[in-house]
Parts: sequence; structure tokens; C-alpha cells
Amino acid sequence: MHSDPAITPSAVASHDGSRRQFINQAGRGLLAVSVAGSLVVATTTAAEAQAAKTAKASLQTGPTDVQLPPLGAATDPQPGALPNPLPPDQRVGFALVGLGHLTLEEILPGFAHCKKSKPVALVSGDPDKMSKVARQYGIKPENCYSYETYDKLKDNPEVEVIYIVLPNSMHAEYTVRGAKAGKHILCEKPMANSAKECRQMIEACEKAGKKLMIAYRIQYEPLNRQVFELVRNKTYGKVKWIEAVNTQNQVHDDQWRHKKTLAGGGALPDIGLYCLNTTRYLLGEEPTEVSASIYSTPGDARFAEVEENVSFTLRFPSGIIANCATGYGTYNAKRYRVYAEAGWIDMDPGFAYHGLKMTRAHAPNGHEVKEQPTVPDKSQFALEMDHMAECVRENKTPYTPGEEGLQDQLIMEAIYKSARDNRPVKLPAVSKLDAFRGTPPKSES
Repeated sequence: MHSDPAITPSAVASHDGSRRQFINQAGRGLLAVSVAGSLVVATTTAAEAQAAKTAKASLQTGPTDVQLPPLGAATDPQPGALPNPLPPDQRVGFALVGLGHLTLEEILPGFAHCKKSKPVALVSGDPDKMSKVARQYGIKPENCYSYETYDKLKDNPEVEVIYIVLPNSMHAEYTVRGAKAGKHILCEKPMANSAKECRQMIEACEKAGKKLMIAYRIQYEPLNRQVFELVRNKTYGKVKWIEAVNTQNQVHDDQWRHKKTLAGGGALPDIGLYCLNTTRYLLGEEPTEVSASIYSTPGDARFAEVEENVSFTLRFPSGIIANCATGYGTYNAKRYRVYAEAGWIDMDPGFAYHGLKMTRAHAPNGHEVKEQPTVPDKSQFALEMDHMAECVRENKTPYTPGEEGLQDQLIMEAIYKSARDNRPVKLPAVSKLDAFRGTPPKSES
């Protein structure tokens, strides 16, 4: 680039990395090209050598964020900051355990949007499928493991985090084994099938000196975080009531989600958990009482072992009531609404992987105004994986650690008890806000 004789030594020396300035300086250099063409070539070669030296030093000391001048006026929508990802050799390496729908449809594609994380290993019981996936994502054959050779991850320095995407009943075992292998753990929700298993997972990671994070993607998603800010800042006054619904019509097949020993339960721990955890996240409070009812369609083979529908109410110390419903046998709905003194905030959909939409209503001048703020759609899995990578690199407690998953499990067990006993169940009082959360994620521009 700099060998072009149209670019003068002064233009090269004063070039600050801005594409616009560079073009302007190159244009001015056209007037001076005939003065000393041979000198320009010699000096430019020296400049190239210096640029190469600077670039090499930059890679050794760490990247500096690239900046560009704005293209649009301040009154126009702005694109936000450049991604500025870490170089691949500086990203945190993840091993993916389980190659089902979630891993192949969302998690592995999500790495394309990561700035701090990369996939480096796979664990699966299907070697043929694993071989194909490894080729697709550039994962080395020697970094492909079976469930029997899972413990050999301890000998792989490329793997720093294990992401467990297995049936719920396997979360505890593979978290404990992963921690013993010396790896940090990111585990899908629900955390486990019992509070006892959750405690075992926390203890194993603490004993190994490794981090444990539960994959509550909603707590990292930008629009849901906007709702969080509106609620915590009391933008529309005090919140009084929340309603949340998460339903889907499960396929009629012999899948693990319909087996109690594998899933631990039905709709509640799988998708009803979003209603529970998101409500706790928005308020920062912990419920003091739950009441619930359960219903399953008689004769439906899908629900011979696990529940179909759960309706539950959470009562919080501030007086807020959350009415939640979840089900495995109705058309897809993934929404919630927060009702406050001077307005409401609606997320519909609020729990989906993509295409989330917020509507908020209030009447600032006596006339109702409805607004629909938007943010660029981001991979929720990339956001949570990069948060985990950041916690590993900066030695921070994840925002959704094992204690957050344990608290949800304890509340779900109380919900089941309430439905069985047909009466409300009291929960231990927790006075501290965000009692079970760690370091908040950094804001996304």
C-alpha cells in the first residue's frame, strides 16, 4: 500500500489510522510526487518496516480497540461500537458436552458472535455426528471425546471451560467430573434434578477452585436488561404485579424430557423456570411464599411421568405478586408483563432465542403513549459465554453462579410441594437484594 509513489513521506508519517485522513493525505501527495520519487520509495519501505514492527508489538502486548469516525449525523440511529474481538489465540477455549438441538442450533453458531470465546473440543456419544460437527467448526480430531474419555479433558490445556448441555439428570455428574479435571463449568438450566445435586456441584467447583455458572441467558440479553433497569429505577413507579407465561406444544415422541429420571420434572423445570428466574432477576427480591396447582391431560402418553401444566404464584416481601403459568401441551407463548403504578412493560416474546420485542405504556400528559424500543438482535448464547470467559480471565464470580441455580431449585421444590399438598408453602426470608448473584455483566453498546 505504501509503495505507491503518490504517497509522500509526510503523509505516511502523519497517518493516524483514520481511513478518511489517509485518503485525504494521499490525495495531497499527488502534487509532490515529481519532487523526489526515488526518495519516496526508499522512505516508504522504511515506513513499512516500522508499521510491521508496531503491528507485531501490538499482537504481543494485546489488541487495541479499532475506532472509526461516524458516518451518520448524531440525529440518525447509530450502529454502536465495533465488535473488536480478541485474537483467536487469546480467547477462552470451550468444550461442548452434548450435541443435541440446543448445541447445534444455537450454541455452536453463537460462537461466531463471540468476542472472547471459542469452541475447541466436543464430547458426544455419537462419533459419526461428532466427526461431522468437528469438521464444520474446525475442531481438531484429537479434541473429540466420548463420555467414557470425558475425564481426559484434564490433559487438554486448550480447554478452559466445559459447557454442559446434557439431560438434567446428568448435570451434577459431569459438573463434578469436570471440576475434578480442573476446568471451569458453564451448565445449562435447570441446574440439576434436586437441591442436593446442586449443592454437590457447588462444593465440587469450590473444592477445585473453579468457577461455576448456570446458563440463564435472559439475564444477559439486552432488552430484558432494559426491563431490569426500568424496574430497578422505578421509571413507572413501584411495581405491583407481574404475569409470566411460557408454553409450547411438545412433540409426541419418546424424548428424554418426558422421562422423570432424566428430566426431573416436566414443564416447570424446563420452561416454567424462565418465569421464575426472570421474575426474581427483575425484582432482585426472593419470594417468601409460593402456591401452585398442576394438571396433566389424562391418557396423554407424554405426561405419564412428568407434569403438563403448572400454575404458580410467588409472593415477595415488598408485596409484589407474580402469577406464572407454564405448559407442554399448548401453542407456543413466551411472554411476561410488569405492571407498575404509572405504566406497564410488556415483553412478547420475552423468553425466545431471537426476535424479542418490548412494548411499554404510560400516560405522561394524561394521554397513553405506547413505545417499542429496539436494540440489535444479539446471540444470547454468545453474550453468556463471553461473560463466562471474562470471569475466567479477570477472576470474577459469574453473575449467575451455582447459588442462583440452587435457589431456583429450592423454589421449584416448594412449588411441587404446594401442588401436592394443595396449600401455600412458606420460604425462608432473604433480606438482601440479588443475594445469589455475582459480578454483573458489562453493558453491550
